[in-house]
Amino acid sequence: MIRRLGDRFSRLSERLIPHPFVFAILLSLLTFVLGLVWTRTGPGALLTAWYEGLTDKGGMVFAFQMALILITGHALAETRPVRRALDRLAGLARGTASAAILTSLTAMVAALLNWGLGLIVGALLAREVAATARRRGITVHYPLVVAAGYTGLLIWHGGLSGSAPLAVASPHHPLEGMMGRIPIAETLFSPMNLVVTLFLLLAVPAALALMAPKDPAAMEPAAPSAEAPEPDPEEPARTPARALDRSRVLTGLVVLGGACFLVPYFIARGSGGVTLNAMIFVFLLLGLLLHGSPLRYARSVDEAARGAGGILLQFPFYFGILGMMTGAGLVARLAHLFVAGSEALAGAGVPVGSAHAMLTFVSAAVVNLFVPSGGGQWAVQGPVMIQAAEKLGTHLPTTVMALAYGDELTNMLQPFWALPLLAVTGLPARKMVGYTALLMLLVAPGYLLLLALFGA
Repeated sequence: MIRRLGDRFSRLSERLIPHPFVFAILLSLLTFVLGLVWTRTGPGALLTAWYEGLTDKGGMVFAFQMALILITGHALAETRPVRRALDRLAGLARGTASAAILTSLTAMVAALLNWGLGLIVGALLAREVAATARRRGITVHYPLVVAAGYTGLLIWHGGLSGSAPLAVASPHHPLEGMMGRIPIAETLFSPMNLVVTLFLLLAVPAALALMAPKDPAAMEPAAPSAEAPEPDPEEPARTPARALDRSRVLTGLVVLGGACFLVPYFIARGSGGVTLNAMIFVFLLLGLLLHGSPLRYARSVDEAARGAGGILLQFPFYFGILGMMTGAGLVARLAHLFVAGSEALAGAGVPVGSAHAMLTFVSAAVVNLFVPSGGGQWAVQGPVMIQAAEKLGTHLPTTVMALAYGDELTNMLQPFWALPLLAVTGLPARKMVGYTALLMLLVAPGYLLLLALFGA
């Protein structure tokens, strides 16, 4: 039954899901209309909020960061050692089901360490699995394998780079006066989050394996253009300029300087040092080291940069949506609806903690469609949900994690974070989203059940 549902969702998404940039435009228009109708904000004020969000300096920096993590991660994957390692790992797959399990587990474990790492590792492994299968004469259903590579974004917010739990554990965070600091022992390492993480690590690969088509006619292998190209050979060093181009000494000096910074940096900060900027720097240094020469690395970056256009175009639009959501007070309106729902459920006999946790989860899942950034969503929705939790007398760490779970759930429907993965794998979003949307529907009841149990 799940296999048939997967096929139907895939066919439906191919017919109905537009290009991710069109999706961003449609969401921008919907947000504008909601602001006009629901909050009575004037069109001029909404357009101003849209422009300020679109051109926000922080949003521009973030778009550039995401482009860099794609480019540096992609260039790292083009090195011979990494390609050999991925090839050996990809060789464990014997068909679509095992390929999906392998890719999903690898992406999710990597995402628990860092969401950016999970995104890039999932994309690279999905591509390599398809290439290895082609060389061995095995047909795998590429859209499902790529969907498996995206599942790190379904678990990341309960991991070491989770925006909301790390934010409330930081000194002097914006809500400290309201709620104090909540250590990660009560959020990321709480019994609830450990159980939720284990549930996802078991349920997600199993669900993907059940979606795998059995009929060879239904299989869609990767196009040869989606596979990684072989690295170009370097020219002989016949001139001083060419000698500098291929100088391993220059590469070594850059890598040595970076290592001298990174070692004490990670010793001092531990897991707290695993930030987006740190991951970009690590990918850069590793790419340089493994490529060996400045010329080989520069050529690899040139190739990788071709896939960054979607990120640089679409990320500002989502920050424009965030600007309208915040400026018009739409997030607060949505959240207050769910607070009223929590009180209504509590009046009907549902434990108030369970009701608030479940409805926080649902509200965060809805808001994430409009504000697809964990940190951005916490900044605009967190204060409202924490105020509600204090009013209802519910457990604050559970509220924080319920919001985190809702944020990660609808990543499976929102193509924002899929852009780097789609650029690496060369797959259109509409071919993948049917599987990830079905996966979202399959795991959502598990989230709700666990929140009801631990929130009571």
